Amino acid sequence: MTEKTGFAPAAAPHASTIVSTPEAAITAGETSIPSQGENMPAYHARPKSADGPLPIVIVIQEIFGVHEHIRDLCRRLALEGYLAVAPELYFRQGDPNDYSDIPTLLSNLVSKVPDAQVLADLDHVASWAARNGGDPHRLLVTGFCWGGRISWLYAAHNPQLKAAVAWYGKLVGEKTLNSPKHPVDIATELNAPVLGLYGGQDTGISLDSVETMRHALRAANAKAEIVVYPDAGHAFNADYRPSYHAESAKDGWQRMLAWFSQYGGKKV
Repeated sequence: MTEKTGFAPAAAPHASTIVSTPEAAITAGETSIPSQGENMPAYHARPKSADGPLPIVIVIQEIFGVHEHIRDLCRRLALEGYLAVAPELYFRQGDPNDYSDIPTLLSNLVSKVPDAQVLADLDHVASWAARNGGDPHRLLVTGFCWGGRISWLYAAHNPQLKAAVAWYGKLVGEKTLNSPKHPVDIATELNAPVLGLYGGQDTGISLDSVETMRHALRAANAKAEIVVYPDAGHAFNADYRPSYHAESAKDGWQRMLAWFSQYGGKKV
């Protein structure tokens, strides 16, 4: 297939199942968010008509950055009545569009982004959203792949967060200076309820690690739930990739909306 514009080069080949959300009922575009002395690029989308402040969803990117798929997820959330914001969380370390393969992208860029920097940046995104039409008392987060792991960490970081939904984010891993803790290490520290969505065929996230996380959550008496889709692999919501599993993606999206609704988001 020919490469689709707006998608990260390392995410090729692109599938024919790409979902594209119309913008007639929403306002969407690029913005810049002051964070730790710099201006962080971000994409945001919101419904055109709103009565009062909107519930906020911070959308955390995959390893590929805020490319067209993440922007479209923001537009989908805007149609559901949310102010959705996706910040470029690698912007200090580099541009994911400069890499044409996943291993190089991971080693030369993604591994160099410290968790502490990311969590602080997300706090600034929450603050920006509260000043730009969002309701700080209805702060939610969702993330995909790399962002799924960060969603778990952010649920332990920000006491103001109301709920998180983590899509196929790594749960265990090697500890490094940039990533000193993984989700399994912070199960006792969660401030917000977390829904984890995982694929039973994911070759990078073993079902053993999912069970380890479930045990940690139970031991911590944490408000969290993990759903495993037996027929789905990694990145099953990525409709622009061959990994897309439509049935699991649609179910996961509905579960996410219901989870958000339960904890202060829009009523489903």
